[in-house]
Amino acid sequence: MKNLLLAGFLGFCLLNLTGCMGVASPVAGWAYTEAKFGNQVTDGPAGTKTGTACATSILAMIATGDASQEKAMANGGITQITYVDHSAKNILGIWGEWCTIVHGS
Repeated sequence: MKNLLLAGFLGFCLLNLTGCMGVASPVAGWAYTEAKFGNQVTDGPAGTKTGTACATSILAMIATGDASQEKAMANGGITQITYVDHSAKNILGIWGEWCTIVHGS
């Protein structure tokens, strides 16, 4: 019975790691992903400050952190956003990180 439970647990873990990506990214690497990309730009003047906020994921099962624009603005002392970038890292689906990078003044 103990071996059956162990085999079931290992099978469950393997299924969770196959084809999963715990962090969204425009590109995906099976073993490793590290990408930076932007998706929001304003027509305001270029900012001189940068703020970053990140959230992490473990095994695509546990995720913690605050990667919001508001947190990134607070971390960078920004009151007006010029543009927003994102970065994503993922290692074998075991550990992932999603960051919001805010630029502004």
